[in-house]
Parts: sequence; C-alpha cells; structure tokens
Amino acid sequence: MGVSLNPSTILSGQGIDVASLVQQILTNQSTGPLSVWQGQETSLSTQNGLLAGIENNLTNLQTAVAALSDPAGALTAQDATSSQPAVLTATADSTAIAGTHTVEVSNLATIGTLYTNAIPAGANISFLASGQTTGDIQLQVGGASGATRDITVTQGSNDTLSTLANYINTQSTANNWGVSASVVSDTTGSRLALQSQNTGATGALAVSSNTNTNLTFATPAGGTNASLTVDGVPFSSTTNTVTGAIQGVTLNLDSQSPDNPVQLSVGPDQNQITTAVNNFVSAYNTVITTNNQQYAVDPTGTTPAPPLESDLSLRSVQSSILADAGFAITGNSGYVNLESLGINTNNDGTLTLGTNAKGLSFTQILAANPSAVVNFFQNASGTGFANTFNTDLGNLTNPTSGPLNAEITQNSSEQQDLTTTINNFEVRLTAQQTQLTAQFDAVNASLQAYPLLLQEVTQTLGTLGQGTSSSGSLIASGPTLTQGL
Repeated sequence: MGVSLNPSTILSGQGIDVASLVQQILTNQSTGPLSVWQGQETSLSTQNGLLAGIENNLTNLQTAVAALSDPAGALTAQDATSSQPAVLTATADSTAIAGTHTVEVSNLATIGTLYTNAIPAGANISFLASGQTTGDIQLQVGGASGATRDITVTQGSNDTLSTLANYINTQSTANNWGVSASVVSDTTGSRLALQSQNTGATGALAVSSNTNTNLTFATPAGGTNASLTVDGVPFSSTTNTVTGAIQGVTLNLDSQSPDNPVQLSVGPDQNQITTAVNNFVSAYNTVITTNNQQYAVDPTGTTPAPPLESDLSLRSVQSSILADAGFAITGNSGYVNLESLGINTNNDGTLTLGTNAKGLSFTQILAANPSAVVNFFQNASGTGFANTFNTDLGNLTNPTSGPLNAEITQNSSEQQDLTTTINNFEVRLTAQQTQLTAQFDAVNASLQAYPLLLQEVTQTLGTLGQGTSSSGSLIASGPTLTQGL
C-alpha cells in the first residue's frame, strides 16, 4: 500500500504529520516479512504446546504399562482373605502361594502388668518402712531369663508413688527398660501400676526383691506369648503379628477364639490387578483420543486443519501405539491378545473392557485363570504384551531421541531463530525510524515556512513592477505575480 499525503495542506503552512508519515513508510516495509515470521513463531509455539501435552500422555501411559510389566507389581500381588476378620486378618506379598489354610488362635500375646497394694493416704506419702531412709526394689523384665532392674528408693527423692513412677519412667527411657509406670487411684487409695512395653514373654514382669518399703506387689499378670495353630502346626509368637507361619503371609491376630478355626484364603489380588488394567486402558484411551483430535479434518473446508494434522512424528507415534495394542502371543490357554481377555478395540482405536468371543469378561477370566492373565502381560523372557509395549514406550518417550521430544527441541530452536530475526529486524526499523523522522522533520520545516517565503517573493516582485522613468513618464506596468502562482 502506498504512502498518502493531503495536497491541500502541504503548501498551506500546516506542513505534514511526520510521525504518521514515518509510521506509514515503516508499516509498508515491515508488514509482509514481520507478519510471516510472527505467524511462523505462533504456529511453532502452538505445535510445541500440543506435542508437550501428548508427550505427557505418553509418559502416563508408560507408567501404567510399566505397572503391568513389573514382576513385583500389581499383577503378581497376592491377597489373603479371612473368614472371620474379627479374629484374624492377614496380608500377603508376591511370594505367597495360592491356597487355603486353617488357623486357630488359642490366645493373644499380652503385655505384662504389675500392681502394688493400695495406699490409703495417697500418692504423695512416703512408702518407706518406719525409720528407714532408703529402700530397694528389684524388678525383673522378660521372665526368669530377663534383665533385672535395680530401683533404689531414697527418702525425699523417689519415696512416694508419684515420684517413684516418674523415676521409673525416666530410667526406662534412658536405659531401655521397656516399662511404663503410673499411679492409679480408687476408693481404697492409690497404687503404683507397672506395664511392659512389649507383648509376650519378653514383656513379663516380676519383683524379685523388695527391701525396706511398705509396698506389696500383687501377682504379676500377662506377659504371655500368642499361641495358634496353622494347618494343625502349633506356633508361638511374642507379638500378635505373626510371620513365617505361612510363606509370604503376615497374620494379624485380633482376638482369641480357641476351638473356632478360621479359614484363610490366599490368591491373586484381583482388585489390584483389575485396577492396574483399568489404569492402562484409561491412559491408552487418553493418548488415542488426543491424537485423533489432530486428524479431525472438516470435510467442508470451513474450519482450518488441526495444527498437527500433517505432523509425521505424531503419525509415527500413533502407528506404533496402535501396532502395540494389536500384539499377540501364542498358546497361553487361548488368551493371546487383548480381545481374548475381553479388552476390545473400538472403531476409533480406543479400548473398552467388555467380553471376549466366548462372552467372558476380564473379571471372569482373571478369576478362572489368573496365571494366564499374568503370563499374557508379562513373563520371565520379557516377551509379554506389557514387556514389549513398555520397551516401545521407553523409546517413544526418550528425552533425546523420542520423536515428539526431538521435534519439540527442533521447534524450540526454530522459534529462537525466528525471535532473533524479528528482534534484529525491529532494531533496524527503529534505526530507520530515527533517520526518516530527522529527514521529514527538515522537509516539514521547509513546508511550514513556504507561505511566508512566497509572500516575501510576491511583495518584492510587485515593487519592481511599479518603477518610473527619468523623464517622469510612468513606466508601463508588467504583469503582477499573485499568490496563486
């Protein structure tokens, strides 16, 4: 587009609008290339944003597939179900062997307890024998073979129930006695109460010596091991958490129930397995659905094609993922591909958990043949569905060589080059603006001075036209210049 001026104002003394004129010139010079560069920069930025989102979806899919290929992951998770959770619960790890066990809990492991006689006078009266200033109590922790804790009682220091309880707690913390002391009170008075911090025989308490005190200790209680039988084999445990009785299974004893056997079933954790498969399907569908959006071309041509519609990197990723979804093995009781497990492919490439050709759902197949399900997804040779898919996804999401990441890097480099080009161009435009402004300021000054100059010339020429001769006769007047010349 050309530069426009208003001729009627140029010679009137108003001059020209220098800023507007310079801007018109610069706009004419910059609109073409600058718009092209900025458009390219915007396009690259849009593509990189979409590619980064798809790359994130691929990473999420890889996480879901890796969970299916992990030999210690969800597919090999085991579960232990108790017929009487109030008596016994259990957890199982991947080393557990499927099967049913009979467990009978005869008694629980208990903490050791020990109480003194009640002192009617209360917790803050000395319990030393009359006339005594010191005393000694020997407390045995852990049964006959346990450690003996020597408690020296000193008048004015720890010779009341309250101060003795504080002393025992301090010593227990500092020296790992494994005992807690407190003062309990009722209508008969106050007592010193001792409790072991460990269950079973290791927590049994007893007083082996009590010298120069008025304290009388009751018969110790508790401090017994848990006893149970597993499939008829007797077990004893110092805690109510029992390991080793069943391979890979931890038993949690909640209450004793002799002569009332509990049935414990150990097998694949179907909830974990199903959740892992659902996570895979969801992550896979997110990738496919997002990619499909870049191929949704308007047949009428009224809507521009999606930014990545012709992107070769995205097409290669889509092709690789669809090929992986069609992976198949041989044998395996006929469970050779996703469709055979009831995981069906829709027309748009997404997956749905439904039923297989025999009308069996994934849940039913998993319950009937869990080993076949696991073997389809993973195996020791690393040739299962999830094994191979995980390897391919690792290549696709590689930070350096992955196709989308490589394109993002290339686009970012091109963006930087465009930014540099635009910045350099704008620097040149700024310099040109300064130069043009100076030039047109000078022109404008001349144009603004033109009316005055024209008036002076006209007046001078007019004077010359009115001169006389030496004889006094009037010289004929020449033509008069007017401002309209």
